[in-house]
Amino acid sequence: MGRPPCCDKSNVKRGLWTSDEDEKILVHVSIHGPGLKRCGKSCRLRWTNYLRPDLNHNNFTPQEEELIVRLHKAIGSR
Repeated sequence: MGRPPCCDKSNVKRGLWTSDEDEKILVHVSIHGPGLKRCGKSCRLRWTNYLRPDLNHNNFTPQEEELIVRLHKAIGSR
């Protein structure tokens, strides 16, 4: 199965956390508290699917919709 595509992007930082990153988390939690009572996976999915600033929340353009219909007709739903 492997990693989801969002983890394969080159700008994703992997590996050990820096002390600066730890400090940012500590400051945020000290100001806002840990009170979401959500698991890490739920928070990650919320960010990935809804909150990322690079997501396009607009409707499909007529050209995009026409392309989707053409591709669905050609290859079906997979």
